[in-house]
Amino acid sequence: MQKFDLRRDRFALFDRMDSPAVNICFTLELPDLRPWCKEQGLAPFHVLLCAVLRSILKVENFRYRVLDGEVFRVERLRPSFTVINQNQDLNFAQFEWTDDLREWVARGVAARAQASAMTELNEQYRTMSPREAKEQVFITCIPWLDFTSIQHPTADLGSPDIPALAWGRFRDAPNGRVQLPFAVQAHHGFVDGFHIHQLAQAIEAELSEYMQ
Repeated sequence: MQKFDLRRDRFALFDRMDSPAVNICFTLELPDLRPWCKEQGLAPFHVLLCAVLRSILKVENFRYRVLDGEVFRVERLRPSFTVINQNQDLNFAQFEWTDDLREWVARGVAARAQASAMTELNEQYRTMSPREAKEQVFITCIPWLDFTSIQHPTADLGSPDIPALAWGRFRDAPNGRVQLPFAVQAHHGFVDGFHIHQLAQAIEAELSEYMQ
C-alpha cells in the first residue's frame, strides 16, 4: 500500500465528489490474436479476458478497493463476465482463477454455457459477500458494436472502486494487428489516464507472450 499512501490526498480529493469515476473509451490496438487462437483451438474472447485480468493485477492502481470506508488492495481476482441467455437477457458467468491459459479458456467456456442456460440471475453472483464482490472487475463485451463511449451502471455513484471494462467489435488493422473499442471506468482517486495507458500496454505484452 506504499504507492497508495503517496496519492492518499488525491483519493481524498476525488472521493468526496458526487461521482469520482474516470471513464475513458479509446481504440485499443493489439496483435491480431484470432489466427493464433484458431490454430490453438482457443476462443479469442477468453484469451483476451485472461490477458486483461492478468494485466489488471500488474497495474497496482487497479487493485485498490474501498470497504467500510477503508482502502485495501486485492490480491486475487474472481473472473466474471456478462453473457446472454435464451431470453436475450444478460447474466453473469463466473469461474475460479487458473494460471494455465488452456484451463482458463476451458473454465470460461464452461461458465458461459452454464450462465447462458440460466433464466434467473446467477445465484453464485447474487450471494457473494461484500468482500468477495470487491475481488471482481466488471467485464462486458459488445461484439456487435464499434462503440465510441459507454456508461457503466454503478451501485453507489460515489463509490466506483470496482473497475468496469468493456470492449466491442474487432476490426482489421495493418501489419497483423487488430483494433477494437475499449472502455475503462475506475475510481479517479486510484486511477489516472496514465494507468489506463499502462493497462493497455500490459494487455498487448500479455498477448504477445502467449503468441510467441
